[in-house]
Amino acid sequence: MYIWQKNQWQHIMQQRATLPHALLIRGSAGIGKQDFALELARSLLCNVPIETHACGECASCLWFKEMHHPDFRLISPEDAELSEDTPKKKATKKSQISVAQIRQLIDYLSLSQHQASGYRVILISPAETLNIASANALLKMLEEPPANTLFLLVTNQPQRLLATITSRCQAIDMPLPSKQDALSWVKEQNVSNAEAALDYAGGAPLIALQGAAHNDLTNDLIKQLTLGAKLQPFMCAPILLSLGMERAIDTLQKWIFDLTAYKLSQKSQYHAQHINALQALCKSVNLNLLLNFQQKLVEAKKMANHPLSNEMQLENMLLNYTKIFN
Repeated sequence: MYIWQKNQWQHIMQQRATLPHALLIRGSAGIGKQDFALELARSLLCNVPIETHACGECASCLWFKEMHHPDFRLISPEDAELSEDTPKKKATKKSQISVAQIRQLIDYLSLSQHQASGYRVILISPAETLNIASANALLKMLEEPPANTLFLLVTNQPQRLLATITSRCQAIDMPLPSKQDALSWVKEQNVSNAEAALDYAGGAPLIALQGAAHNDLTNDLIKQLTLGAKLQPFMCAPILLSLGMERAIDTLQKWIFDLTAYKLSQKSQYHAQHINALQALCKSVNLNLLLNFQQKLVEAKKMANHPLSNEMQLENMLLNYTKIFN
């Protein structure tokens, strides 16, 4: 649990003996929602908790550490990384929680729980990756929840969930940490230029930490983007590809956001250190083409994990970028 989650943790612990059957843990990406949910599950399953936290030493905690606890299940897209905030290294074919996974969960919950007392905990993350079929299958369980079972749904995009699922969960809102808390934590992780990294991550500390591993590539990409119409798409595409599709598109979106912002209001949110380059590019950028390109990036972000030729997609994006300048 992170320091900025203290209030949410205390709120849940105050009702520990009478928890509802489902909690919806929602908020921005990169603030540690899934880590919070995992810590909550570990605490509830611990045989000898110390106050409100797991002891870390009992058999239950040791099982949980290895992700083999018989009374715990993590349901996520079958090929997803465990962390909600870890960017995928390559495009994947499966980006949804399938109805087969929920049916397997139904079979699992039909069996007796391992520990005679306490909870079984089901963590579904990211919950917005439920498709229509799997969401409806889950809804039936939430309507008639099994005894002694707690569902934890973690989501960055609660608007994508069925309203009927949302209405059957108690919402736990996880806000962005304060600038002071986030910056202190990022500095403790030995991230260089911590404040700039945090600003670039939109105030999300875990994203700032992950982005630090890609600083060199990100900086190389931004240097290329400052060239405007002179950028060489076929030379630049490998840099984007090395970042991974989601991070590559996110980097492009932030640059275009600042280019648009500076064009309209002479302000920059993410690239203060490149203000001179933004100023120069704004003199030759076509605003209509810039806004159209911004929309194309939004559409590209939706398809970031589609199993297409990523390199060809990125080359085309970069070619379109060069065309927004007169």
